[in-house]
Amino acid sequence: MRNSITDVPGIEVGHAQHPSGMTGCTVILCRAGAVPGVDARGGAPGTRETDCLRPENVIPAAHAVFLSGGSAYGLDCATGIMRFLEERKVGFDVGVTVVPIVAGAVLNDPGFLRAARHARTQPWATGRVRRPA
Repeated sequence: MRNSITDVPGIEVGHAQHPSGMTGCTVILCRAGAVPGVDARGGAPGTRETDCLRPENVIPAAHAVFLSGGSAYGLDCATGIMRFLEERKVGFDVGVTVVPIVAGAVLNDPGFLRAARHARTQPWATGRVRRPA
């Protein structure tokens, strides 16, 4: 036990950053699905799939949650996370494929990232992650 979110069975965390773009993405995976909560604030929140997670809607769980840089462009990292999960048959079975539910939000620091492939249960970088020298 590390007093970490990955102490919870089935939770994996991955982080990736752009080597020169000073931006990054962190993803929390729960391949079996989990019920997240969200509180989006501010004058121009950048979110994806957060509304479908409200209790009155049909979607009962998410398979991943991310926080990315890149302003509105950062929302596209969800596509890579979805592809990663679909390739592993993680998501809701709709007959012809599975549909992973990937919810997230972005910060205003433009760039592009991949974090899902780095998800694991071992310790990961926390706090401010610095750009390589």
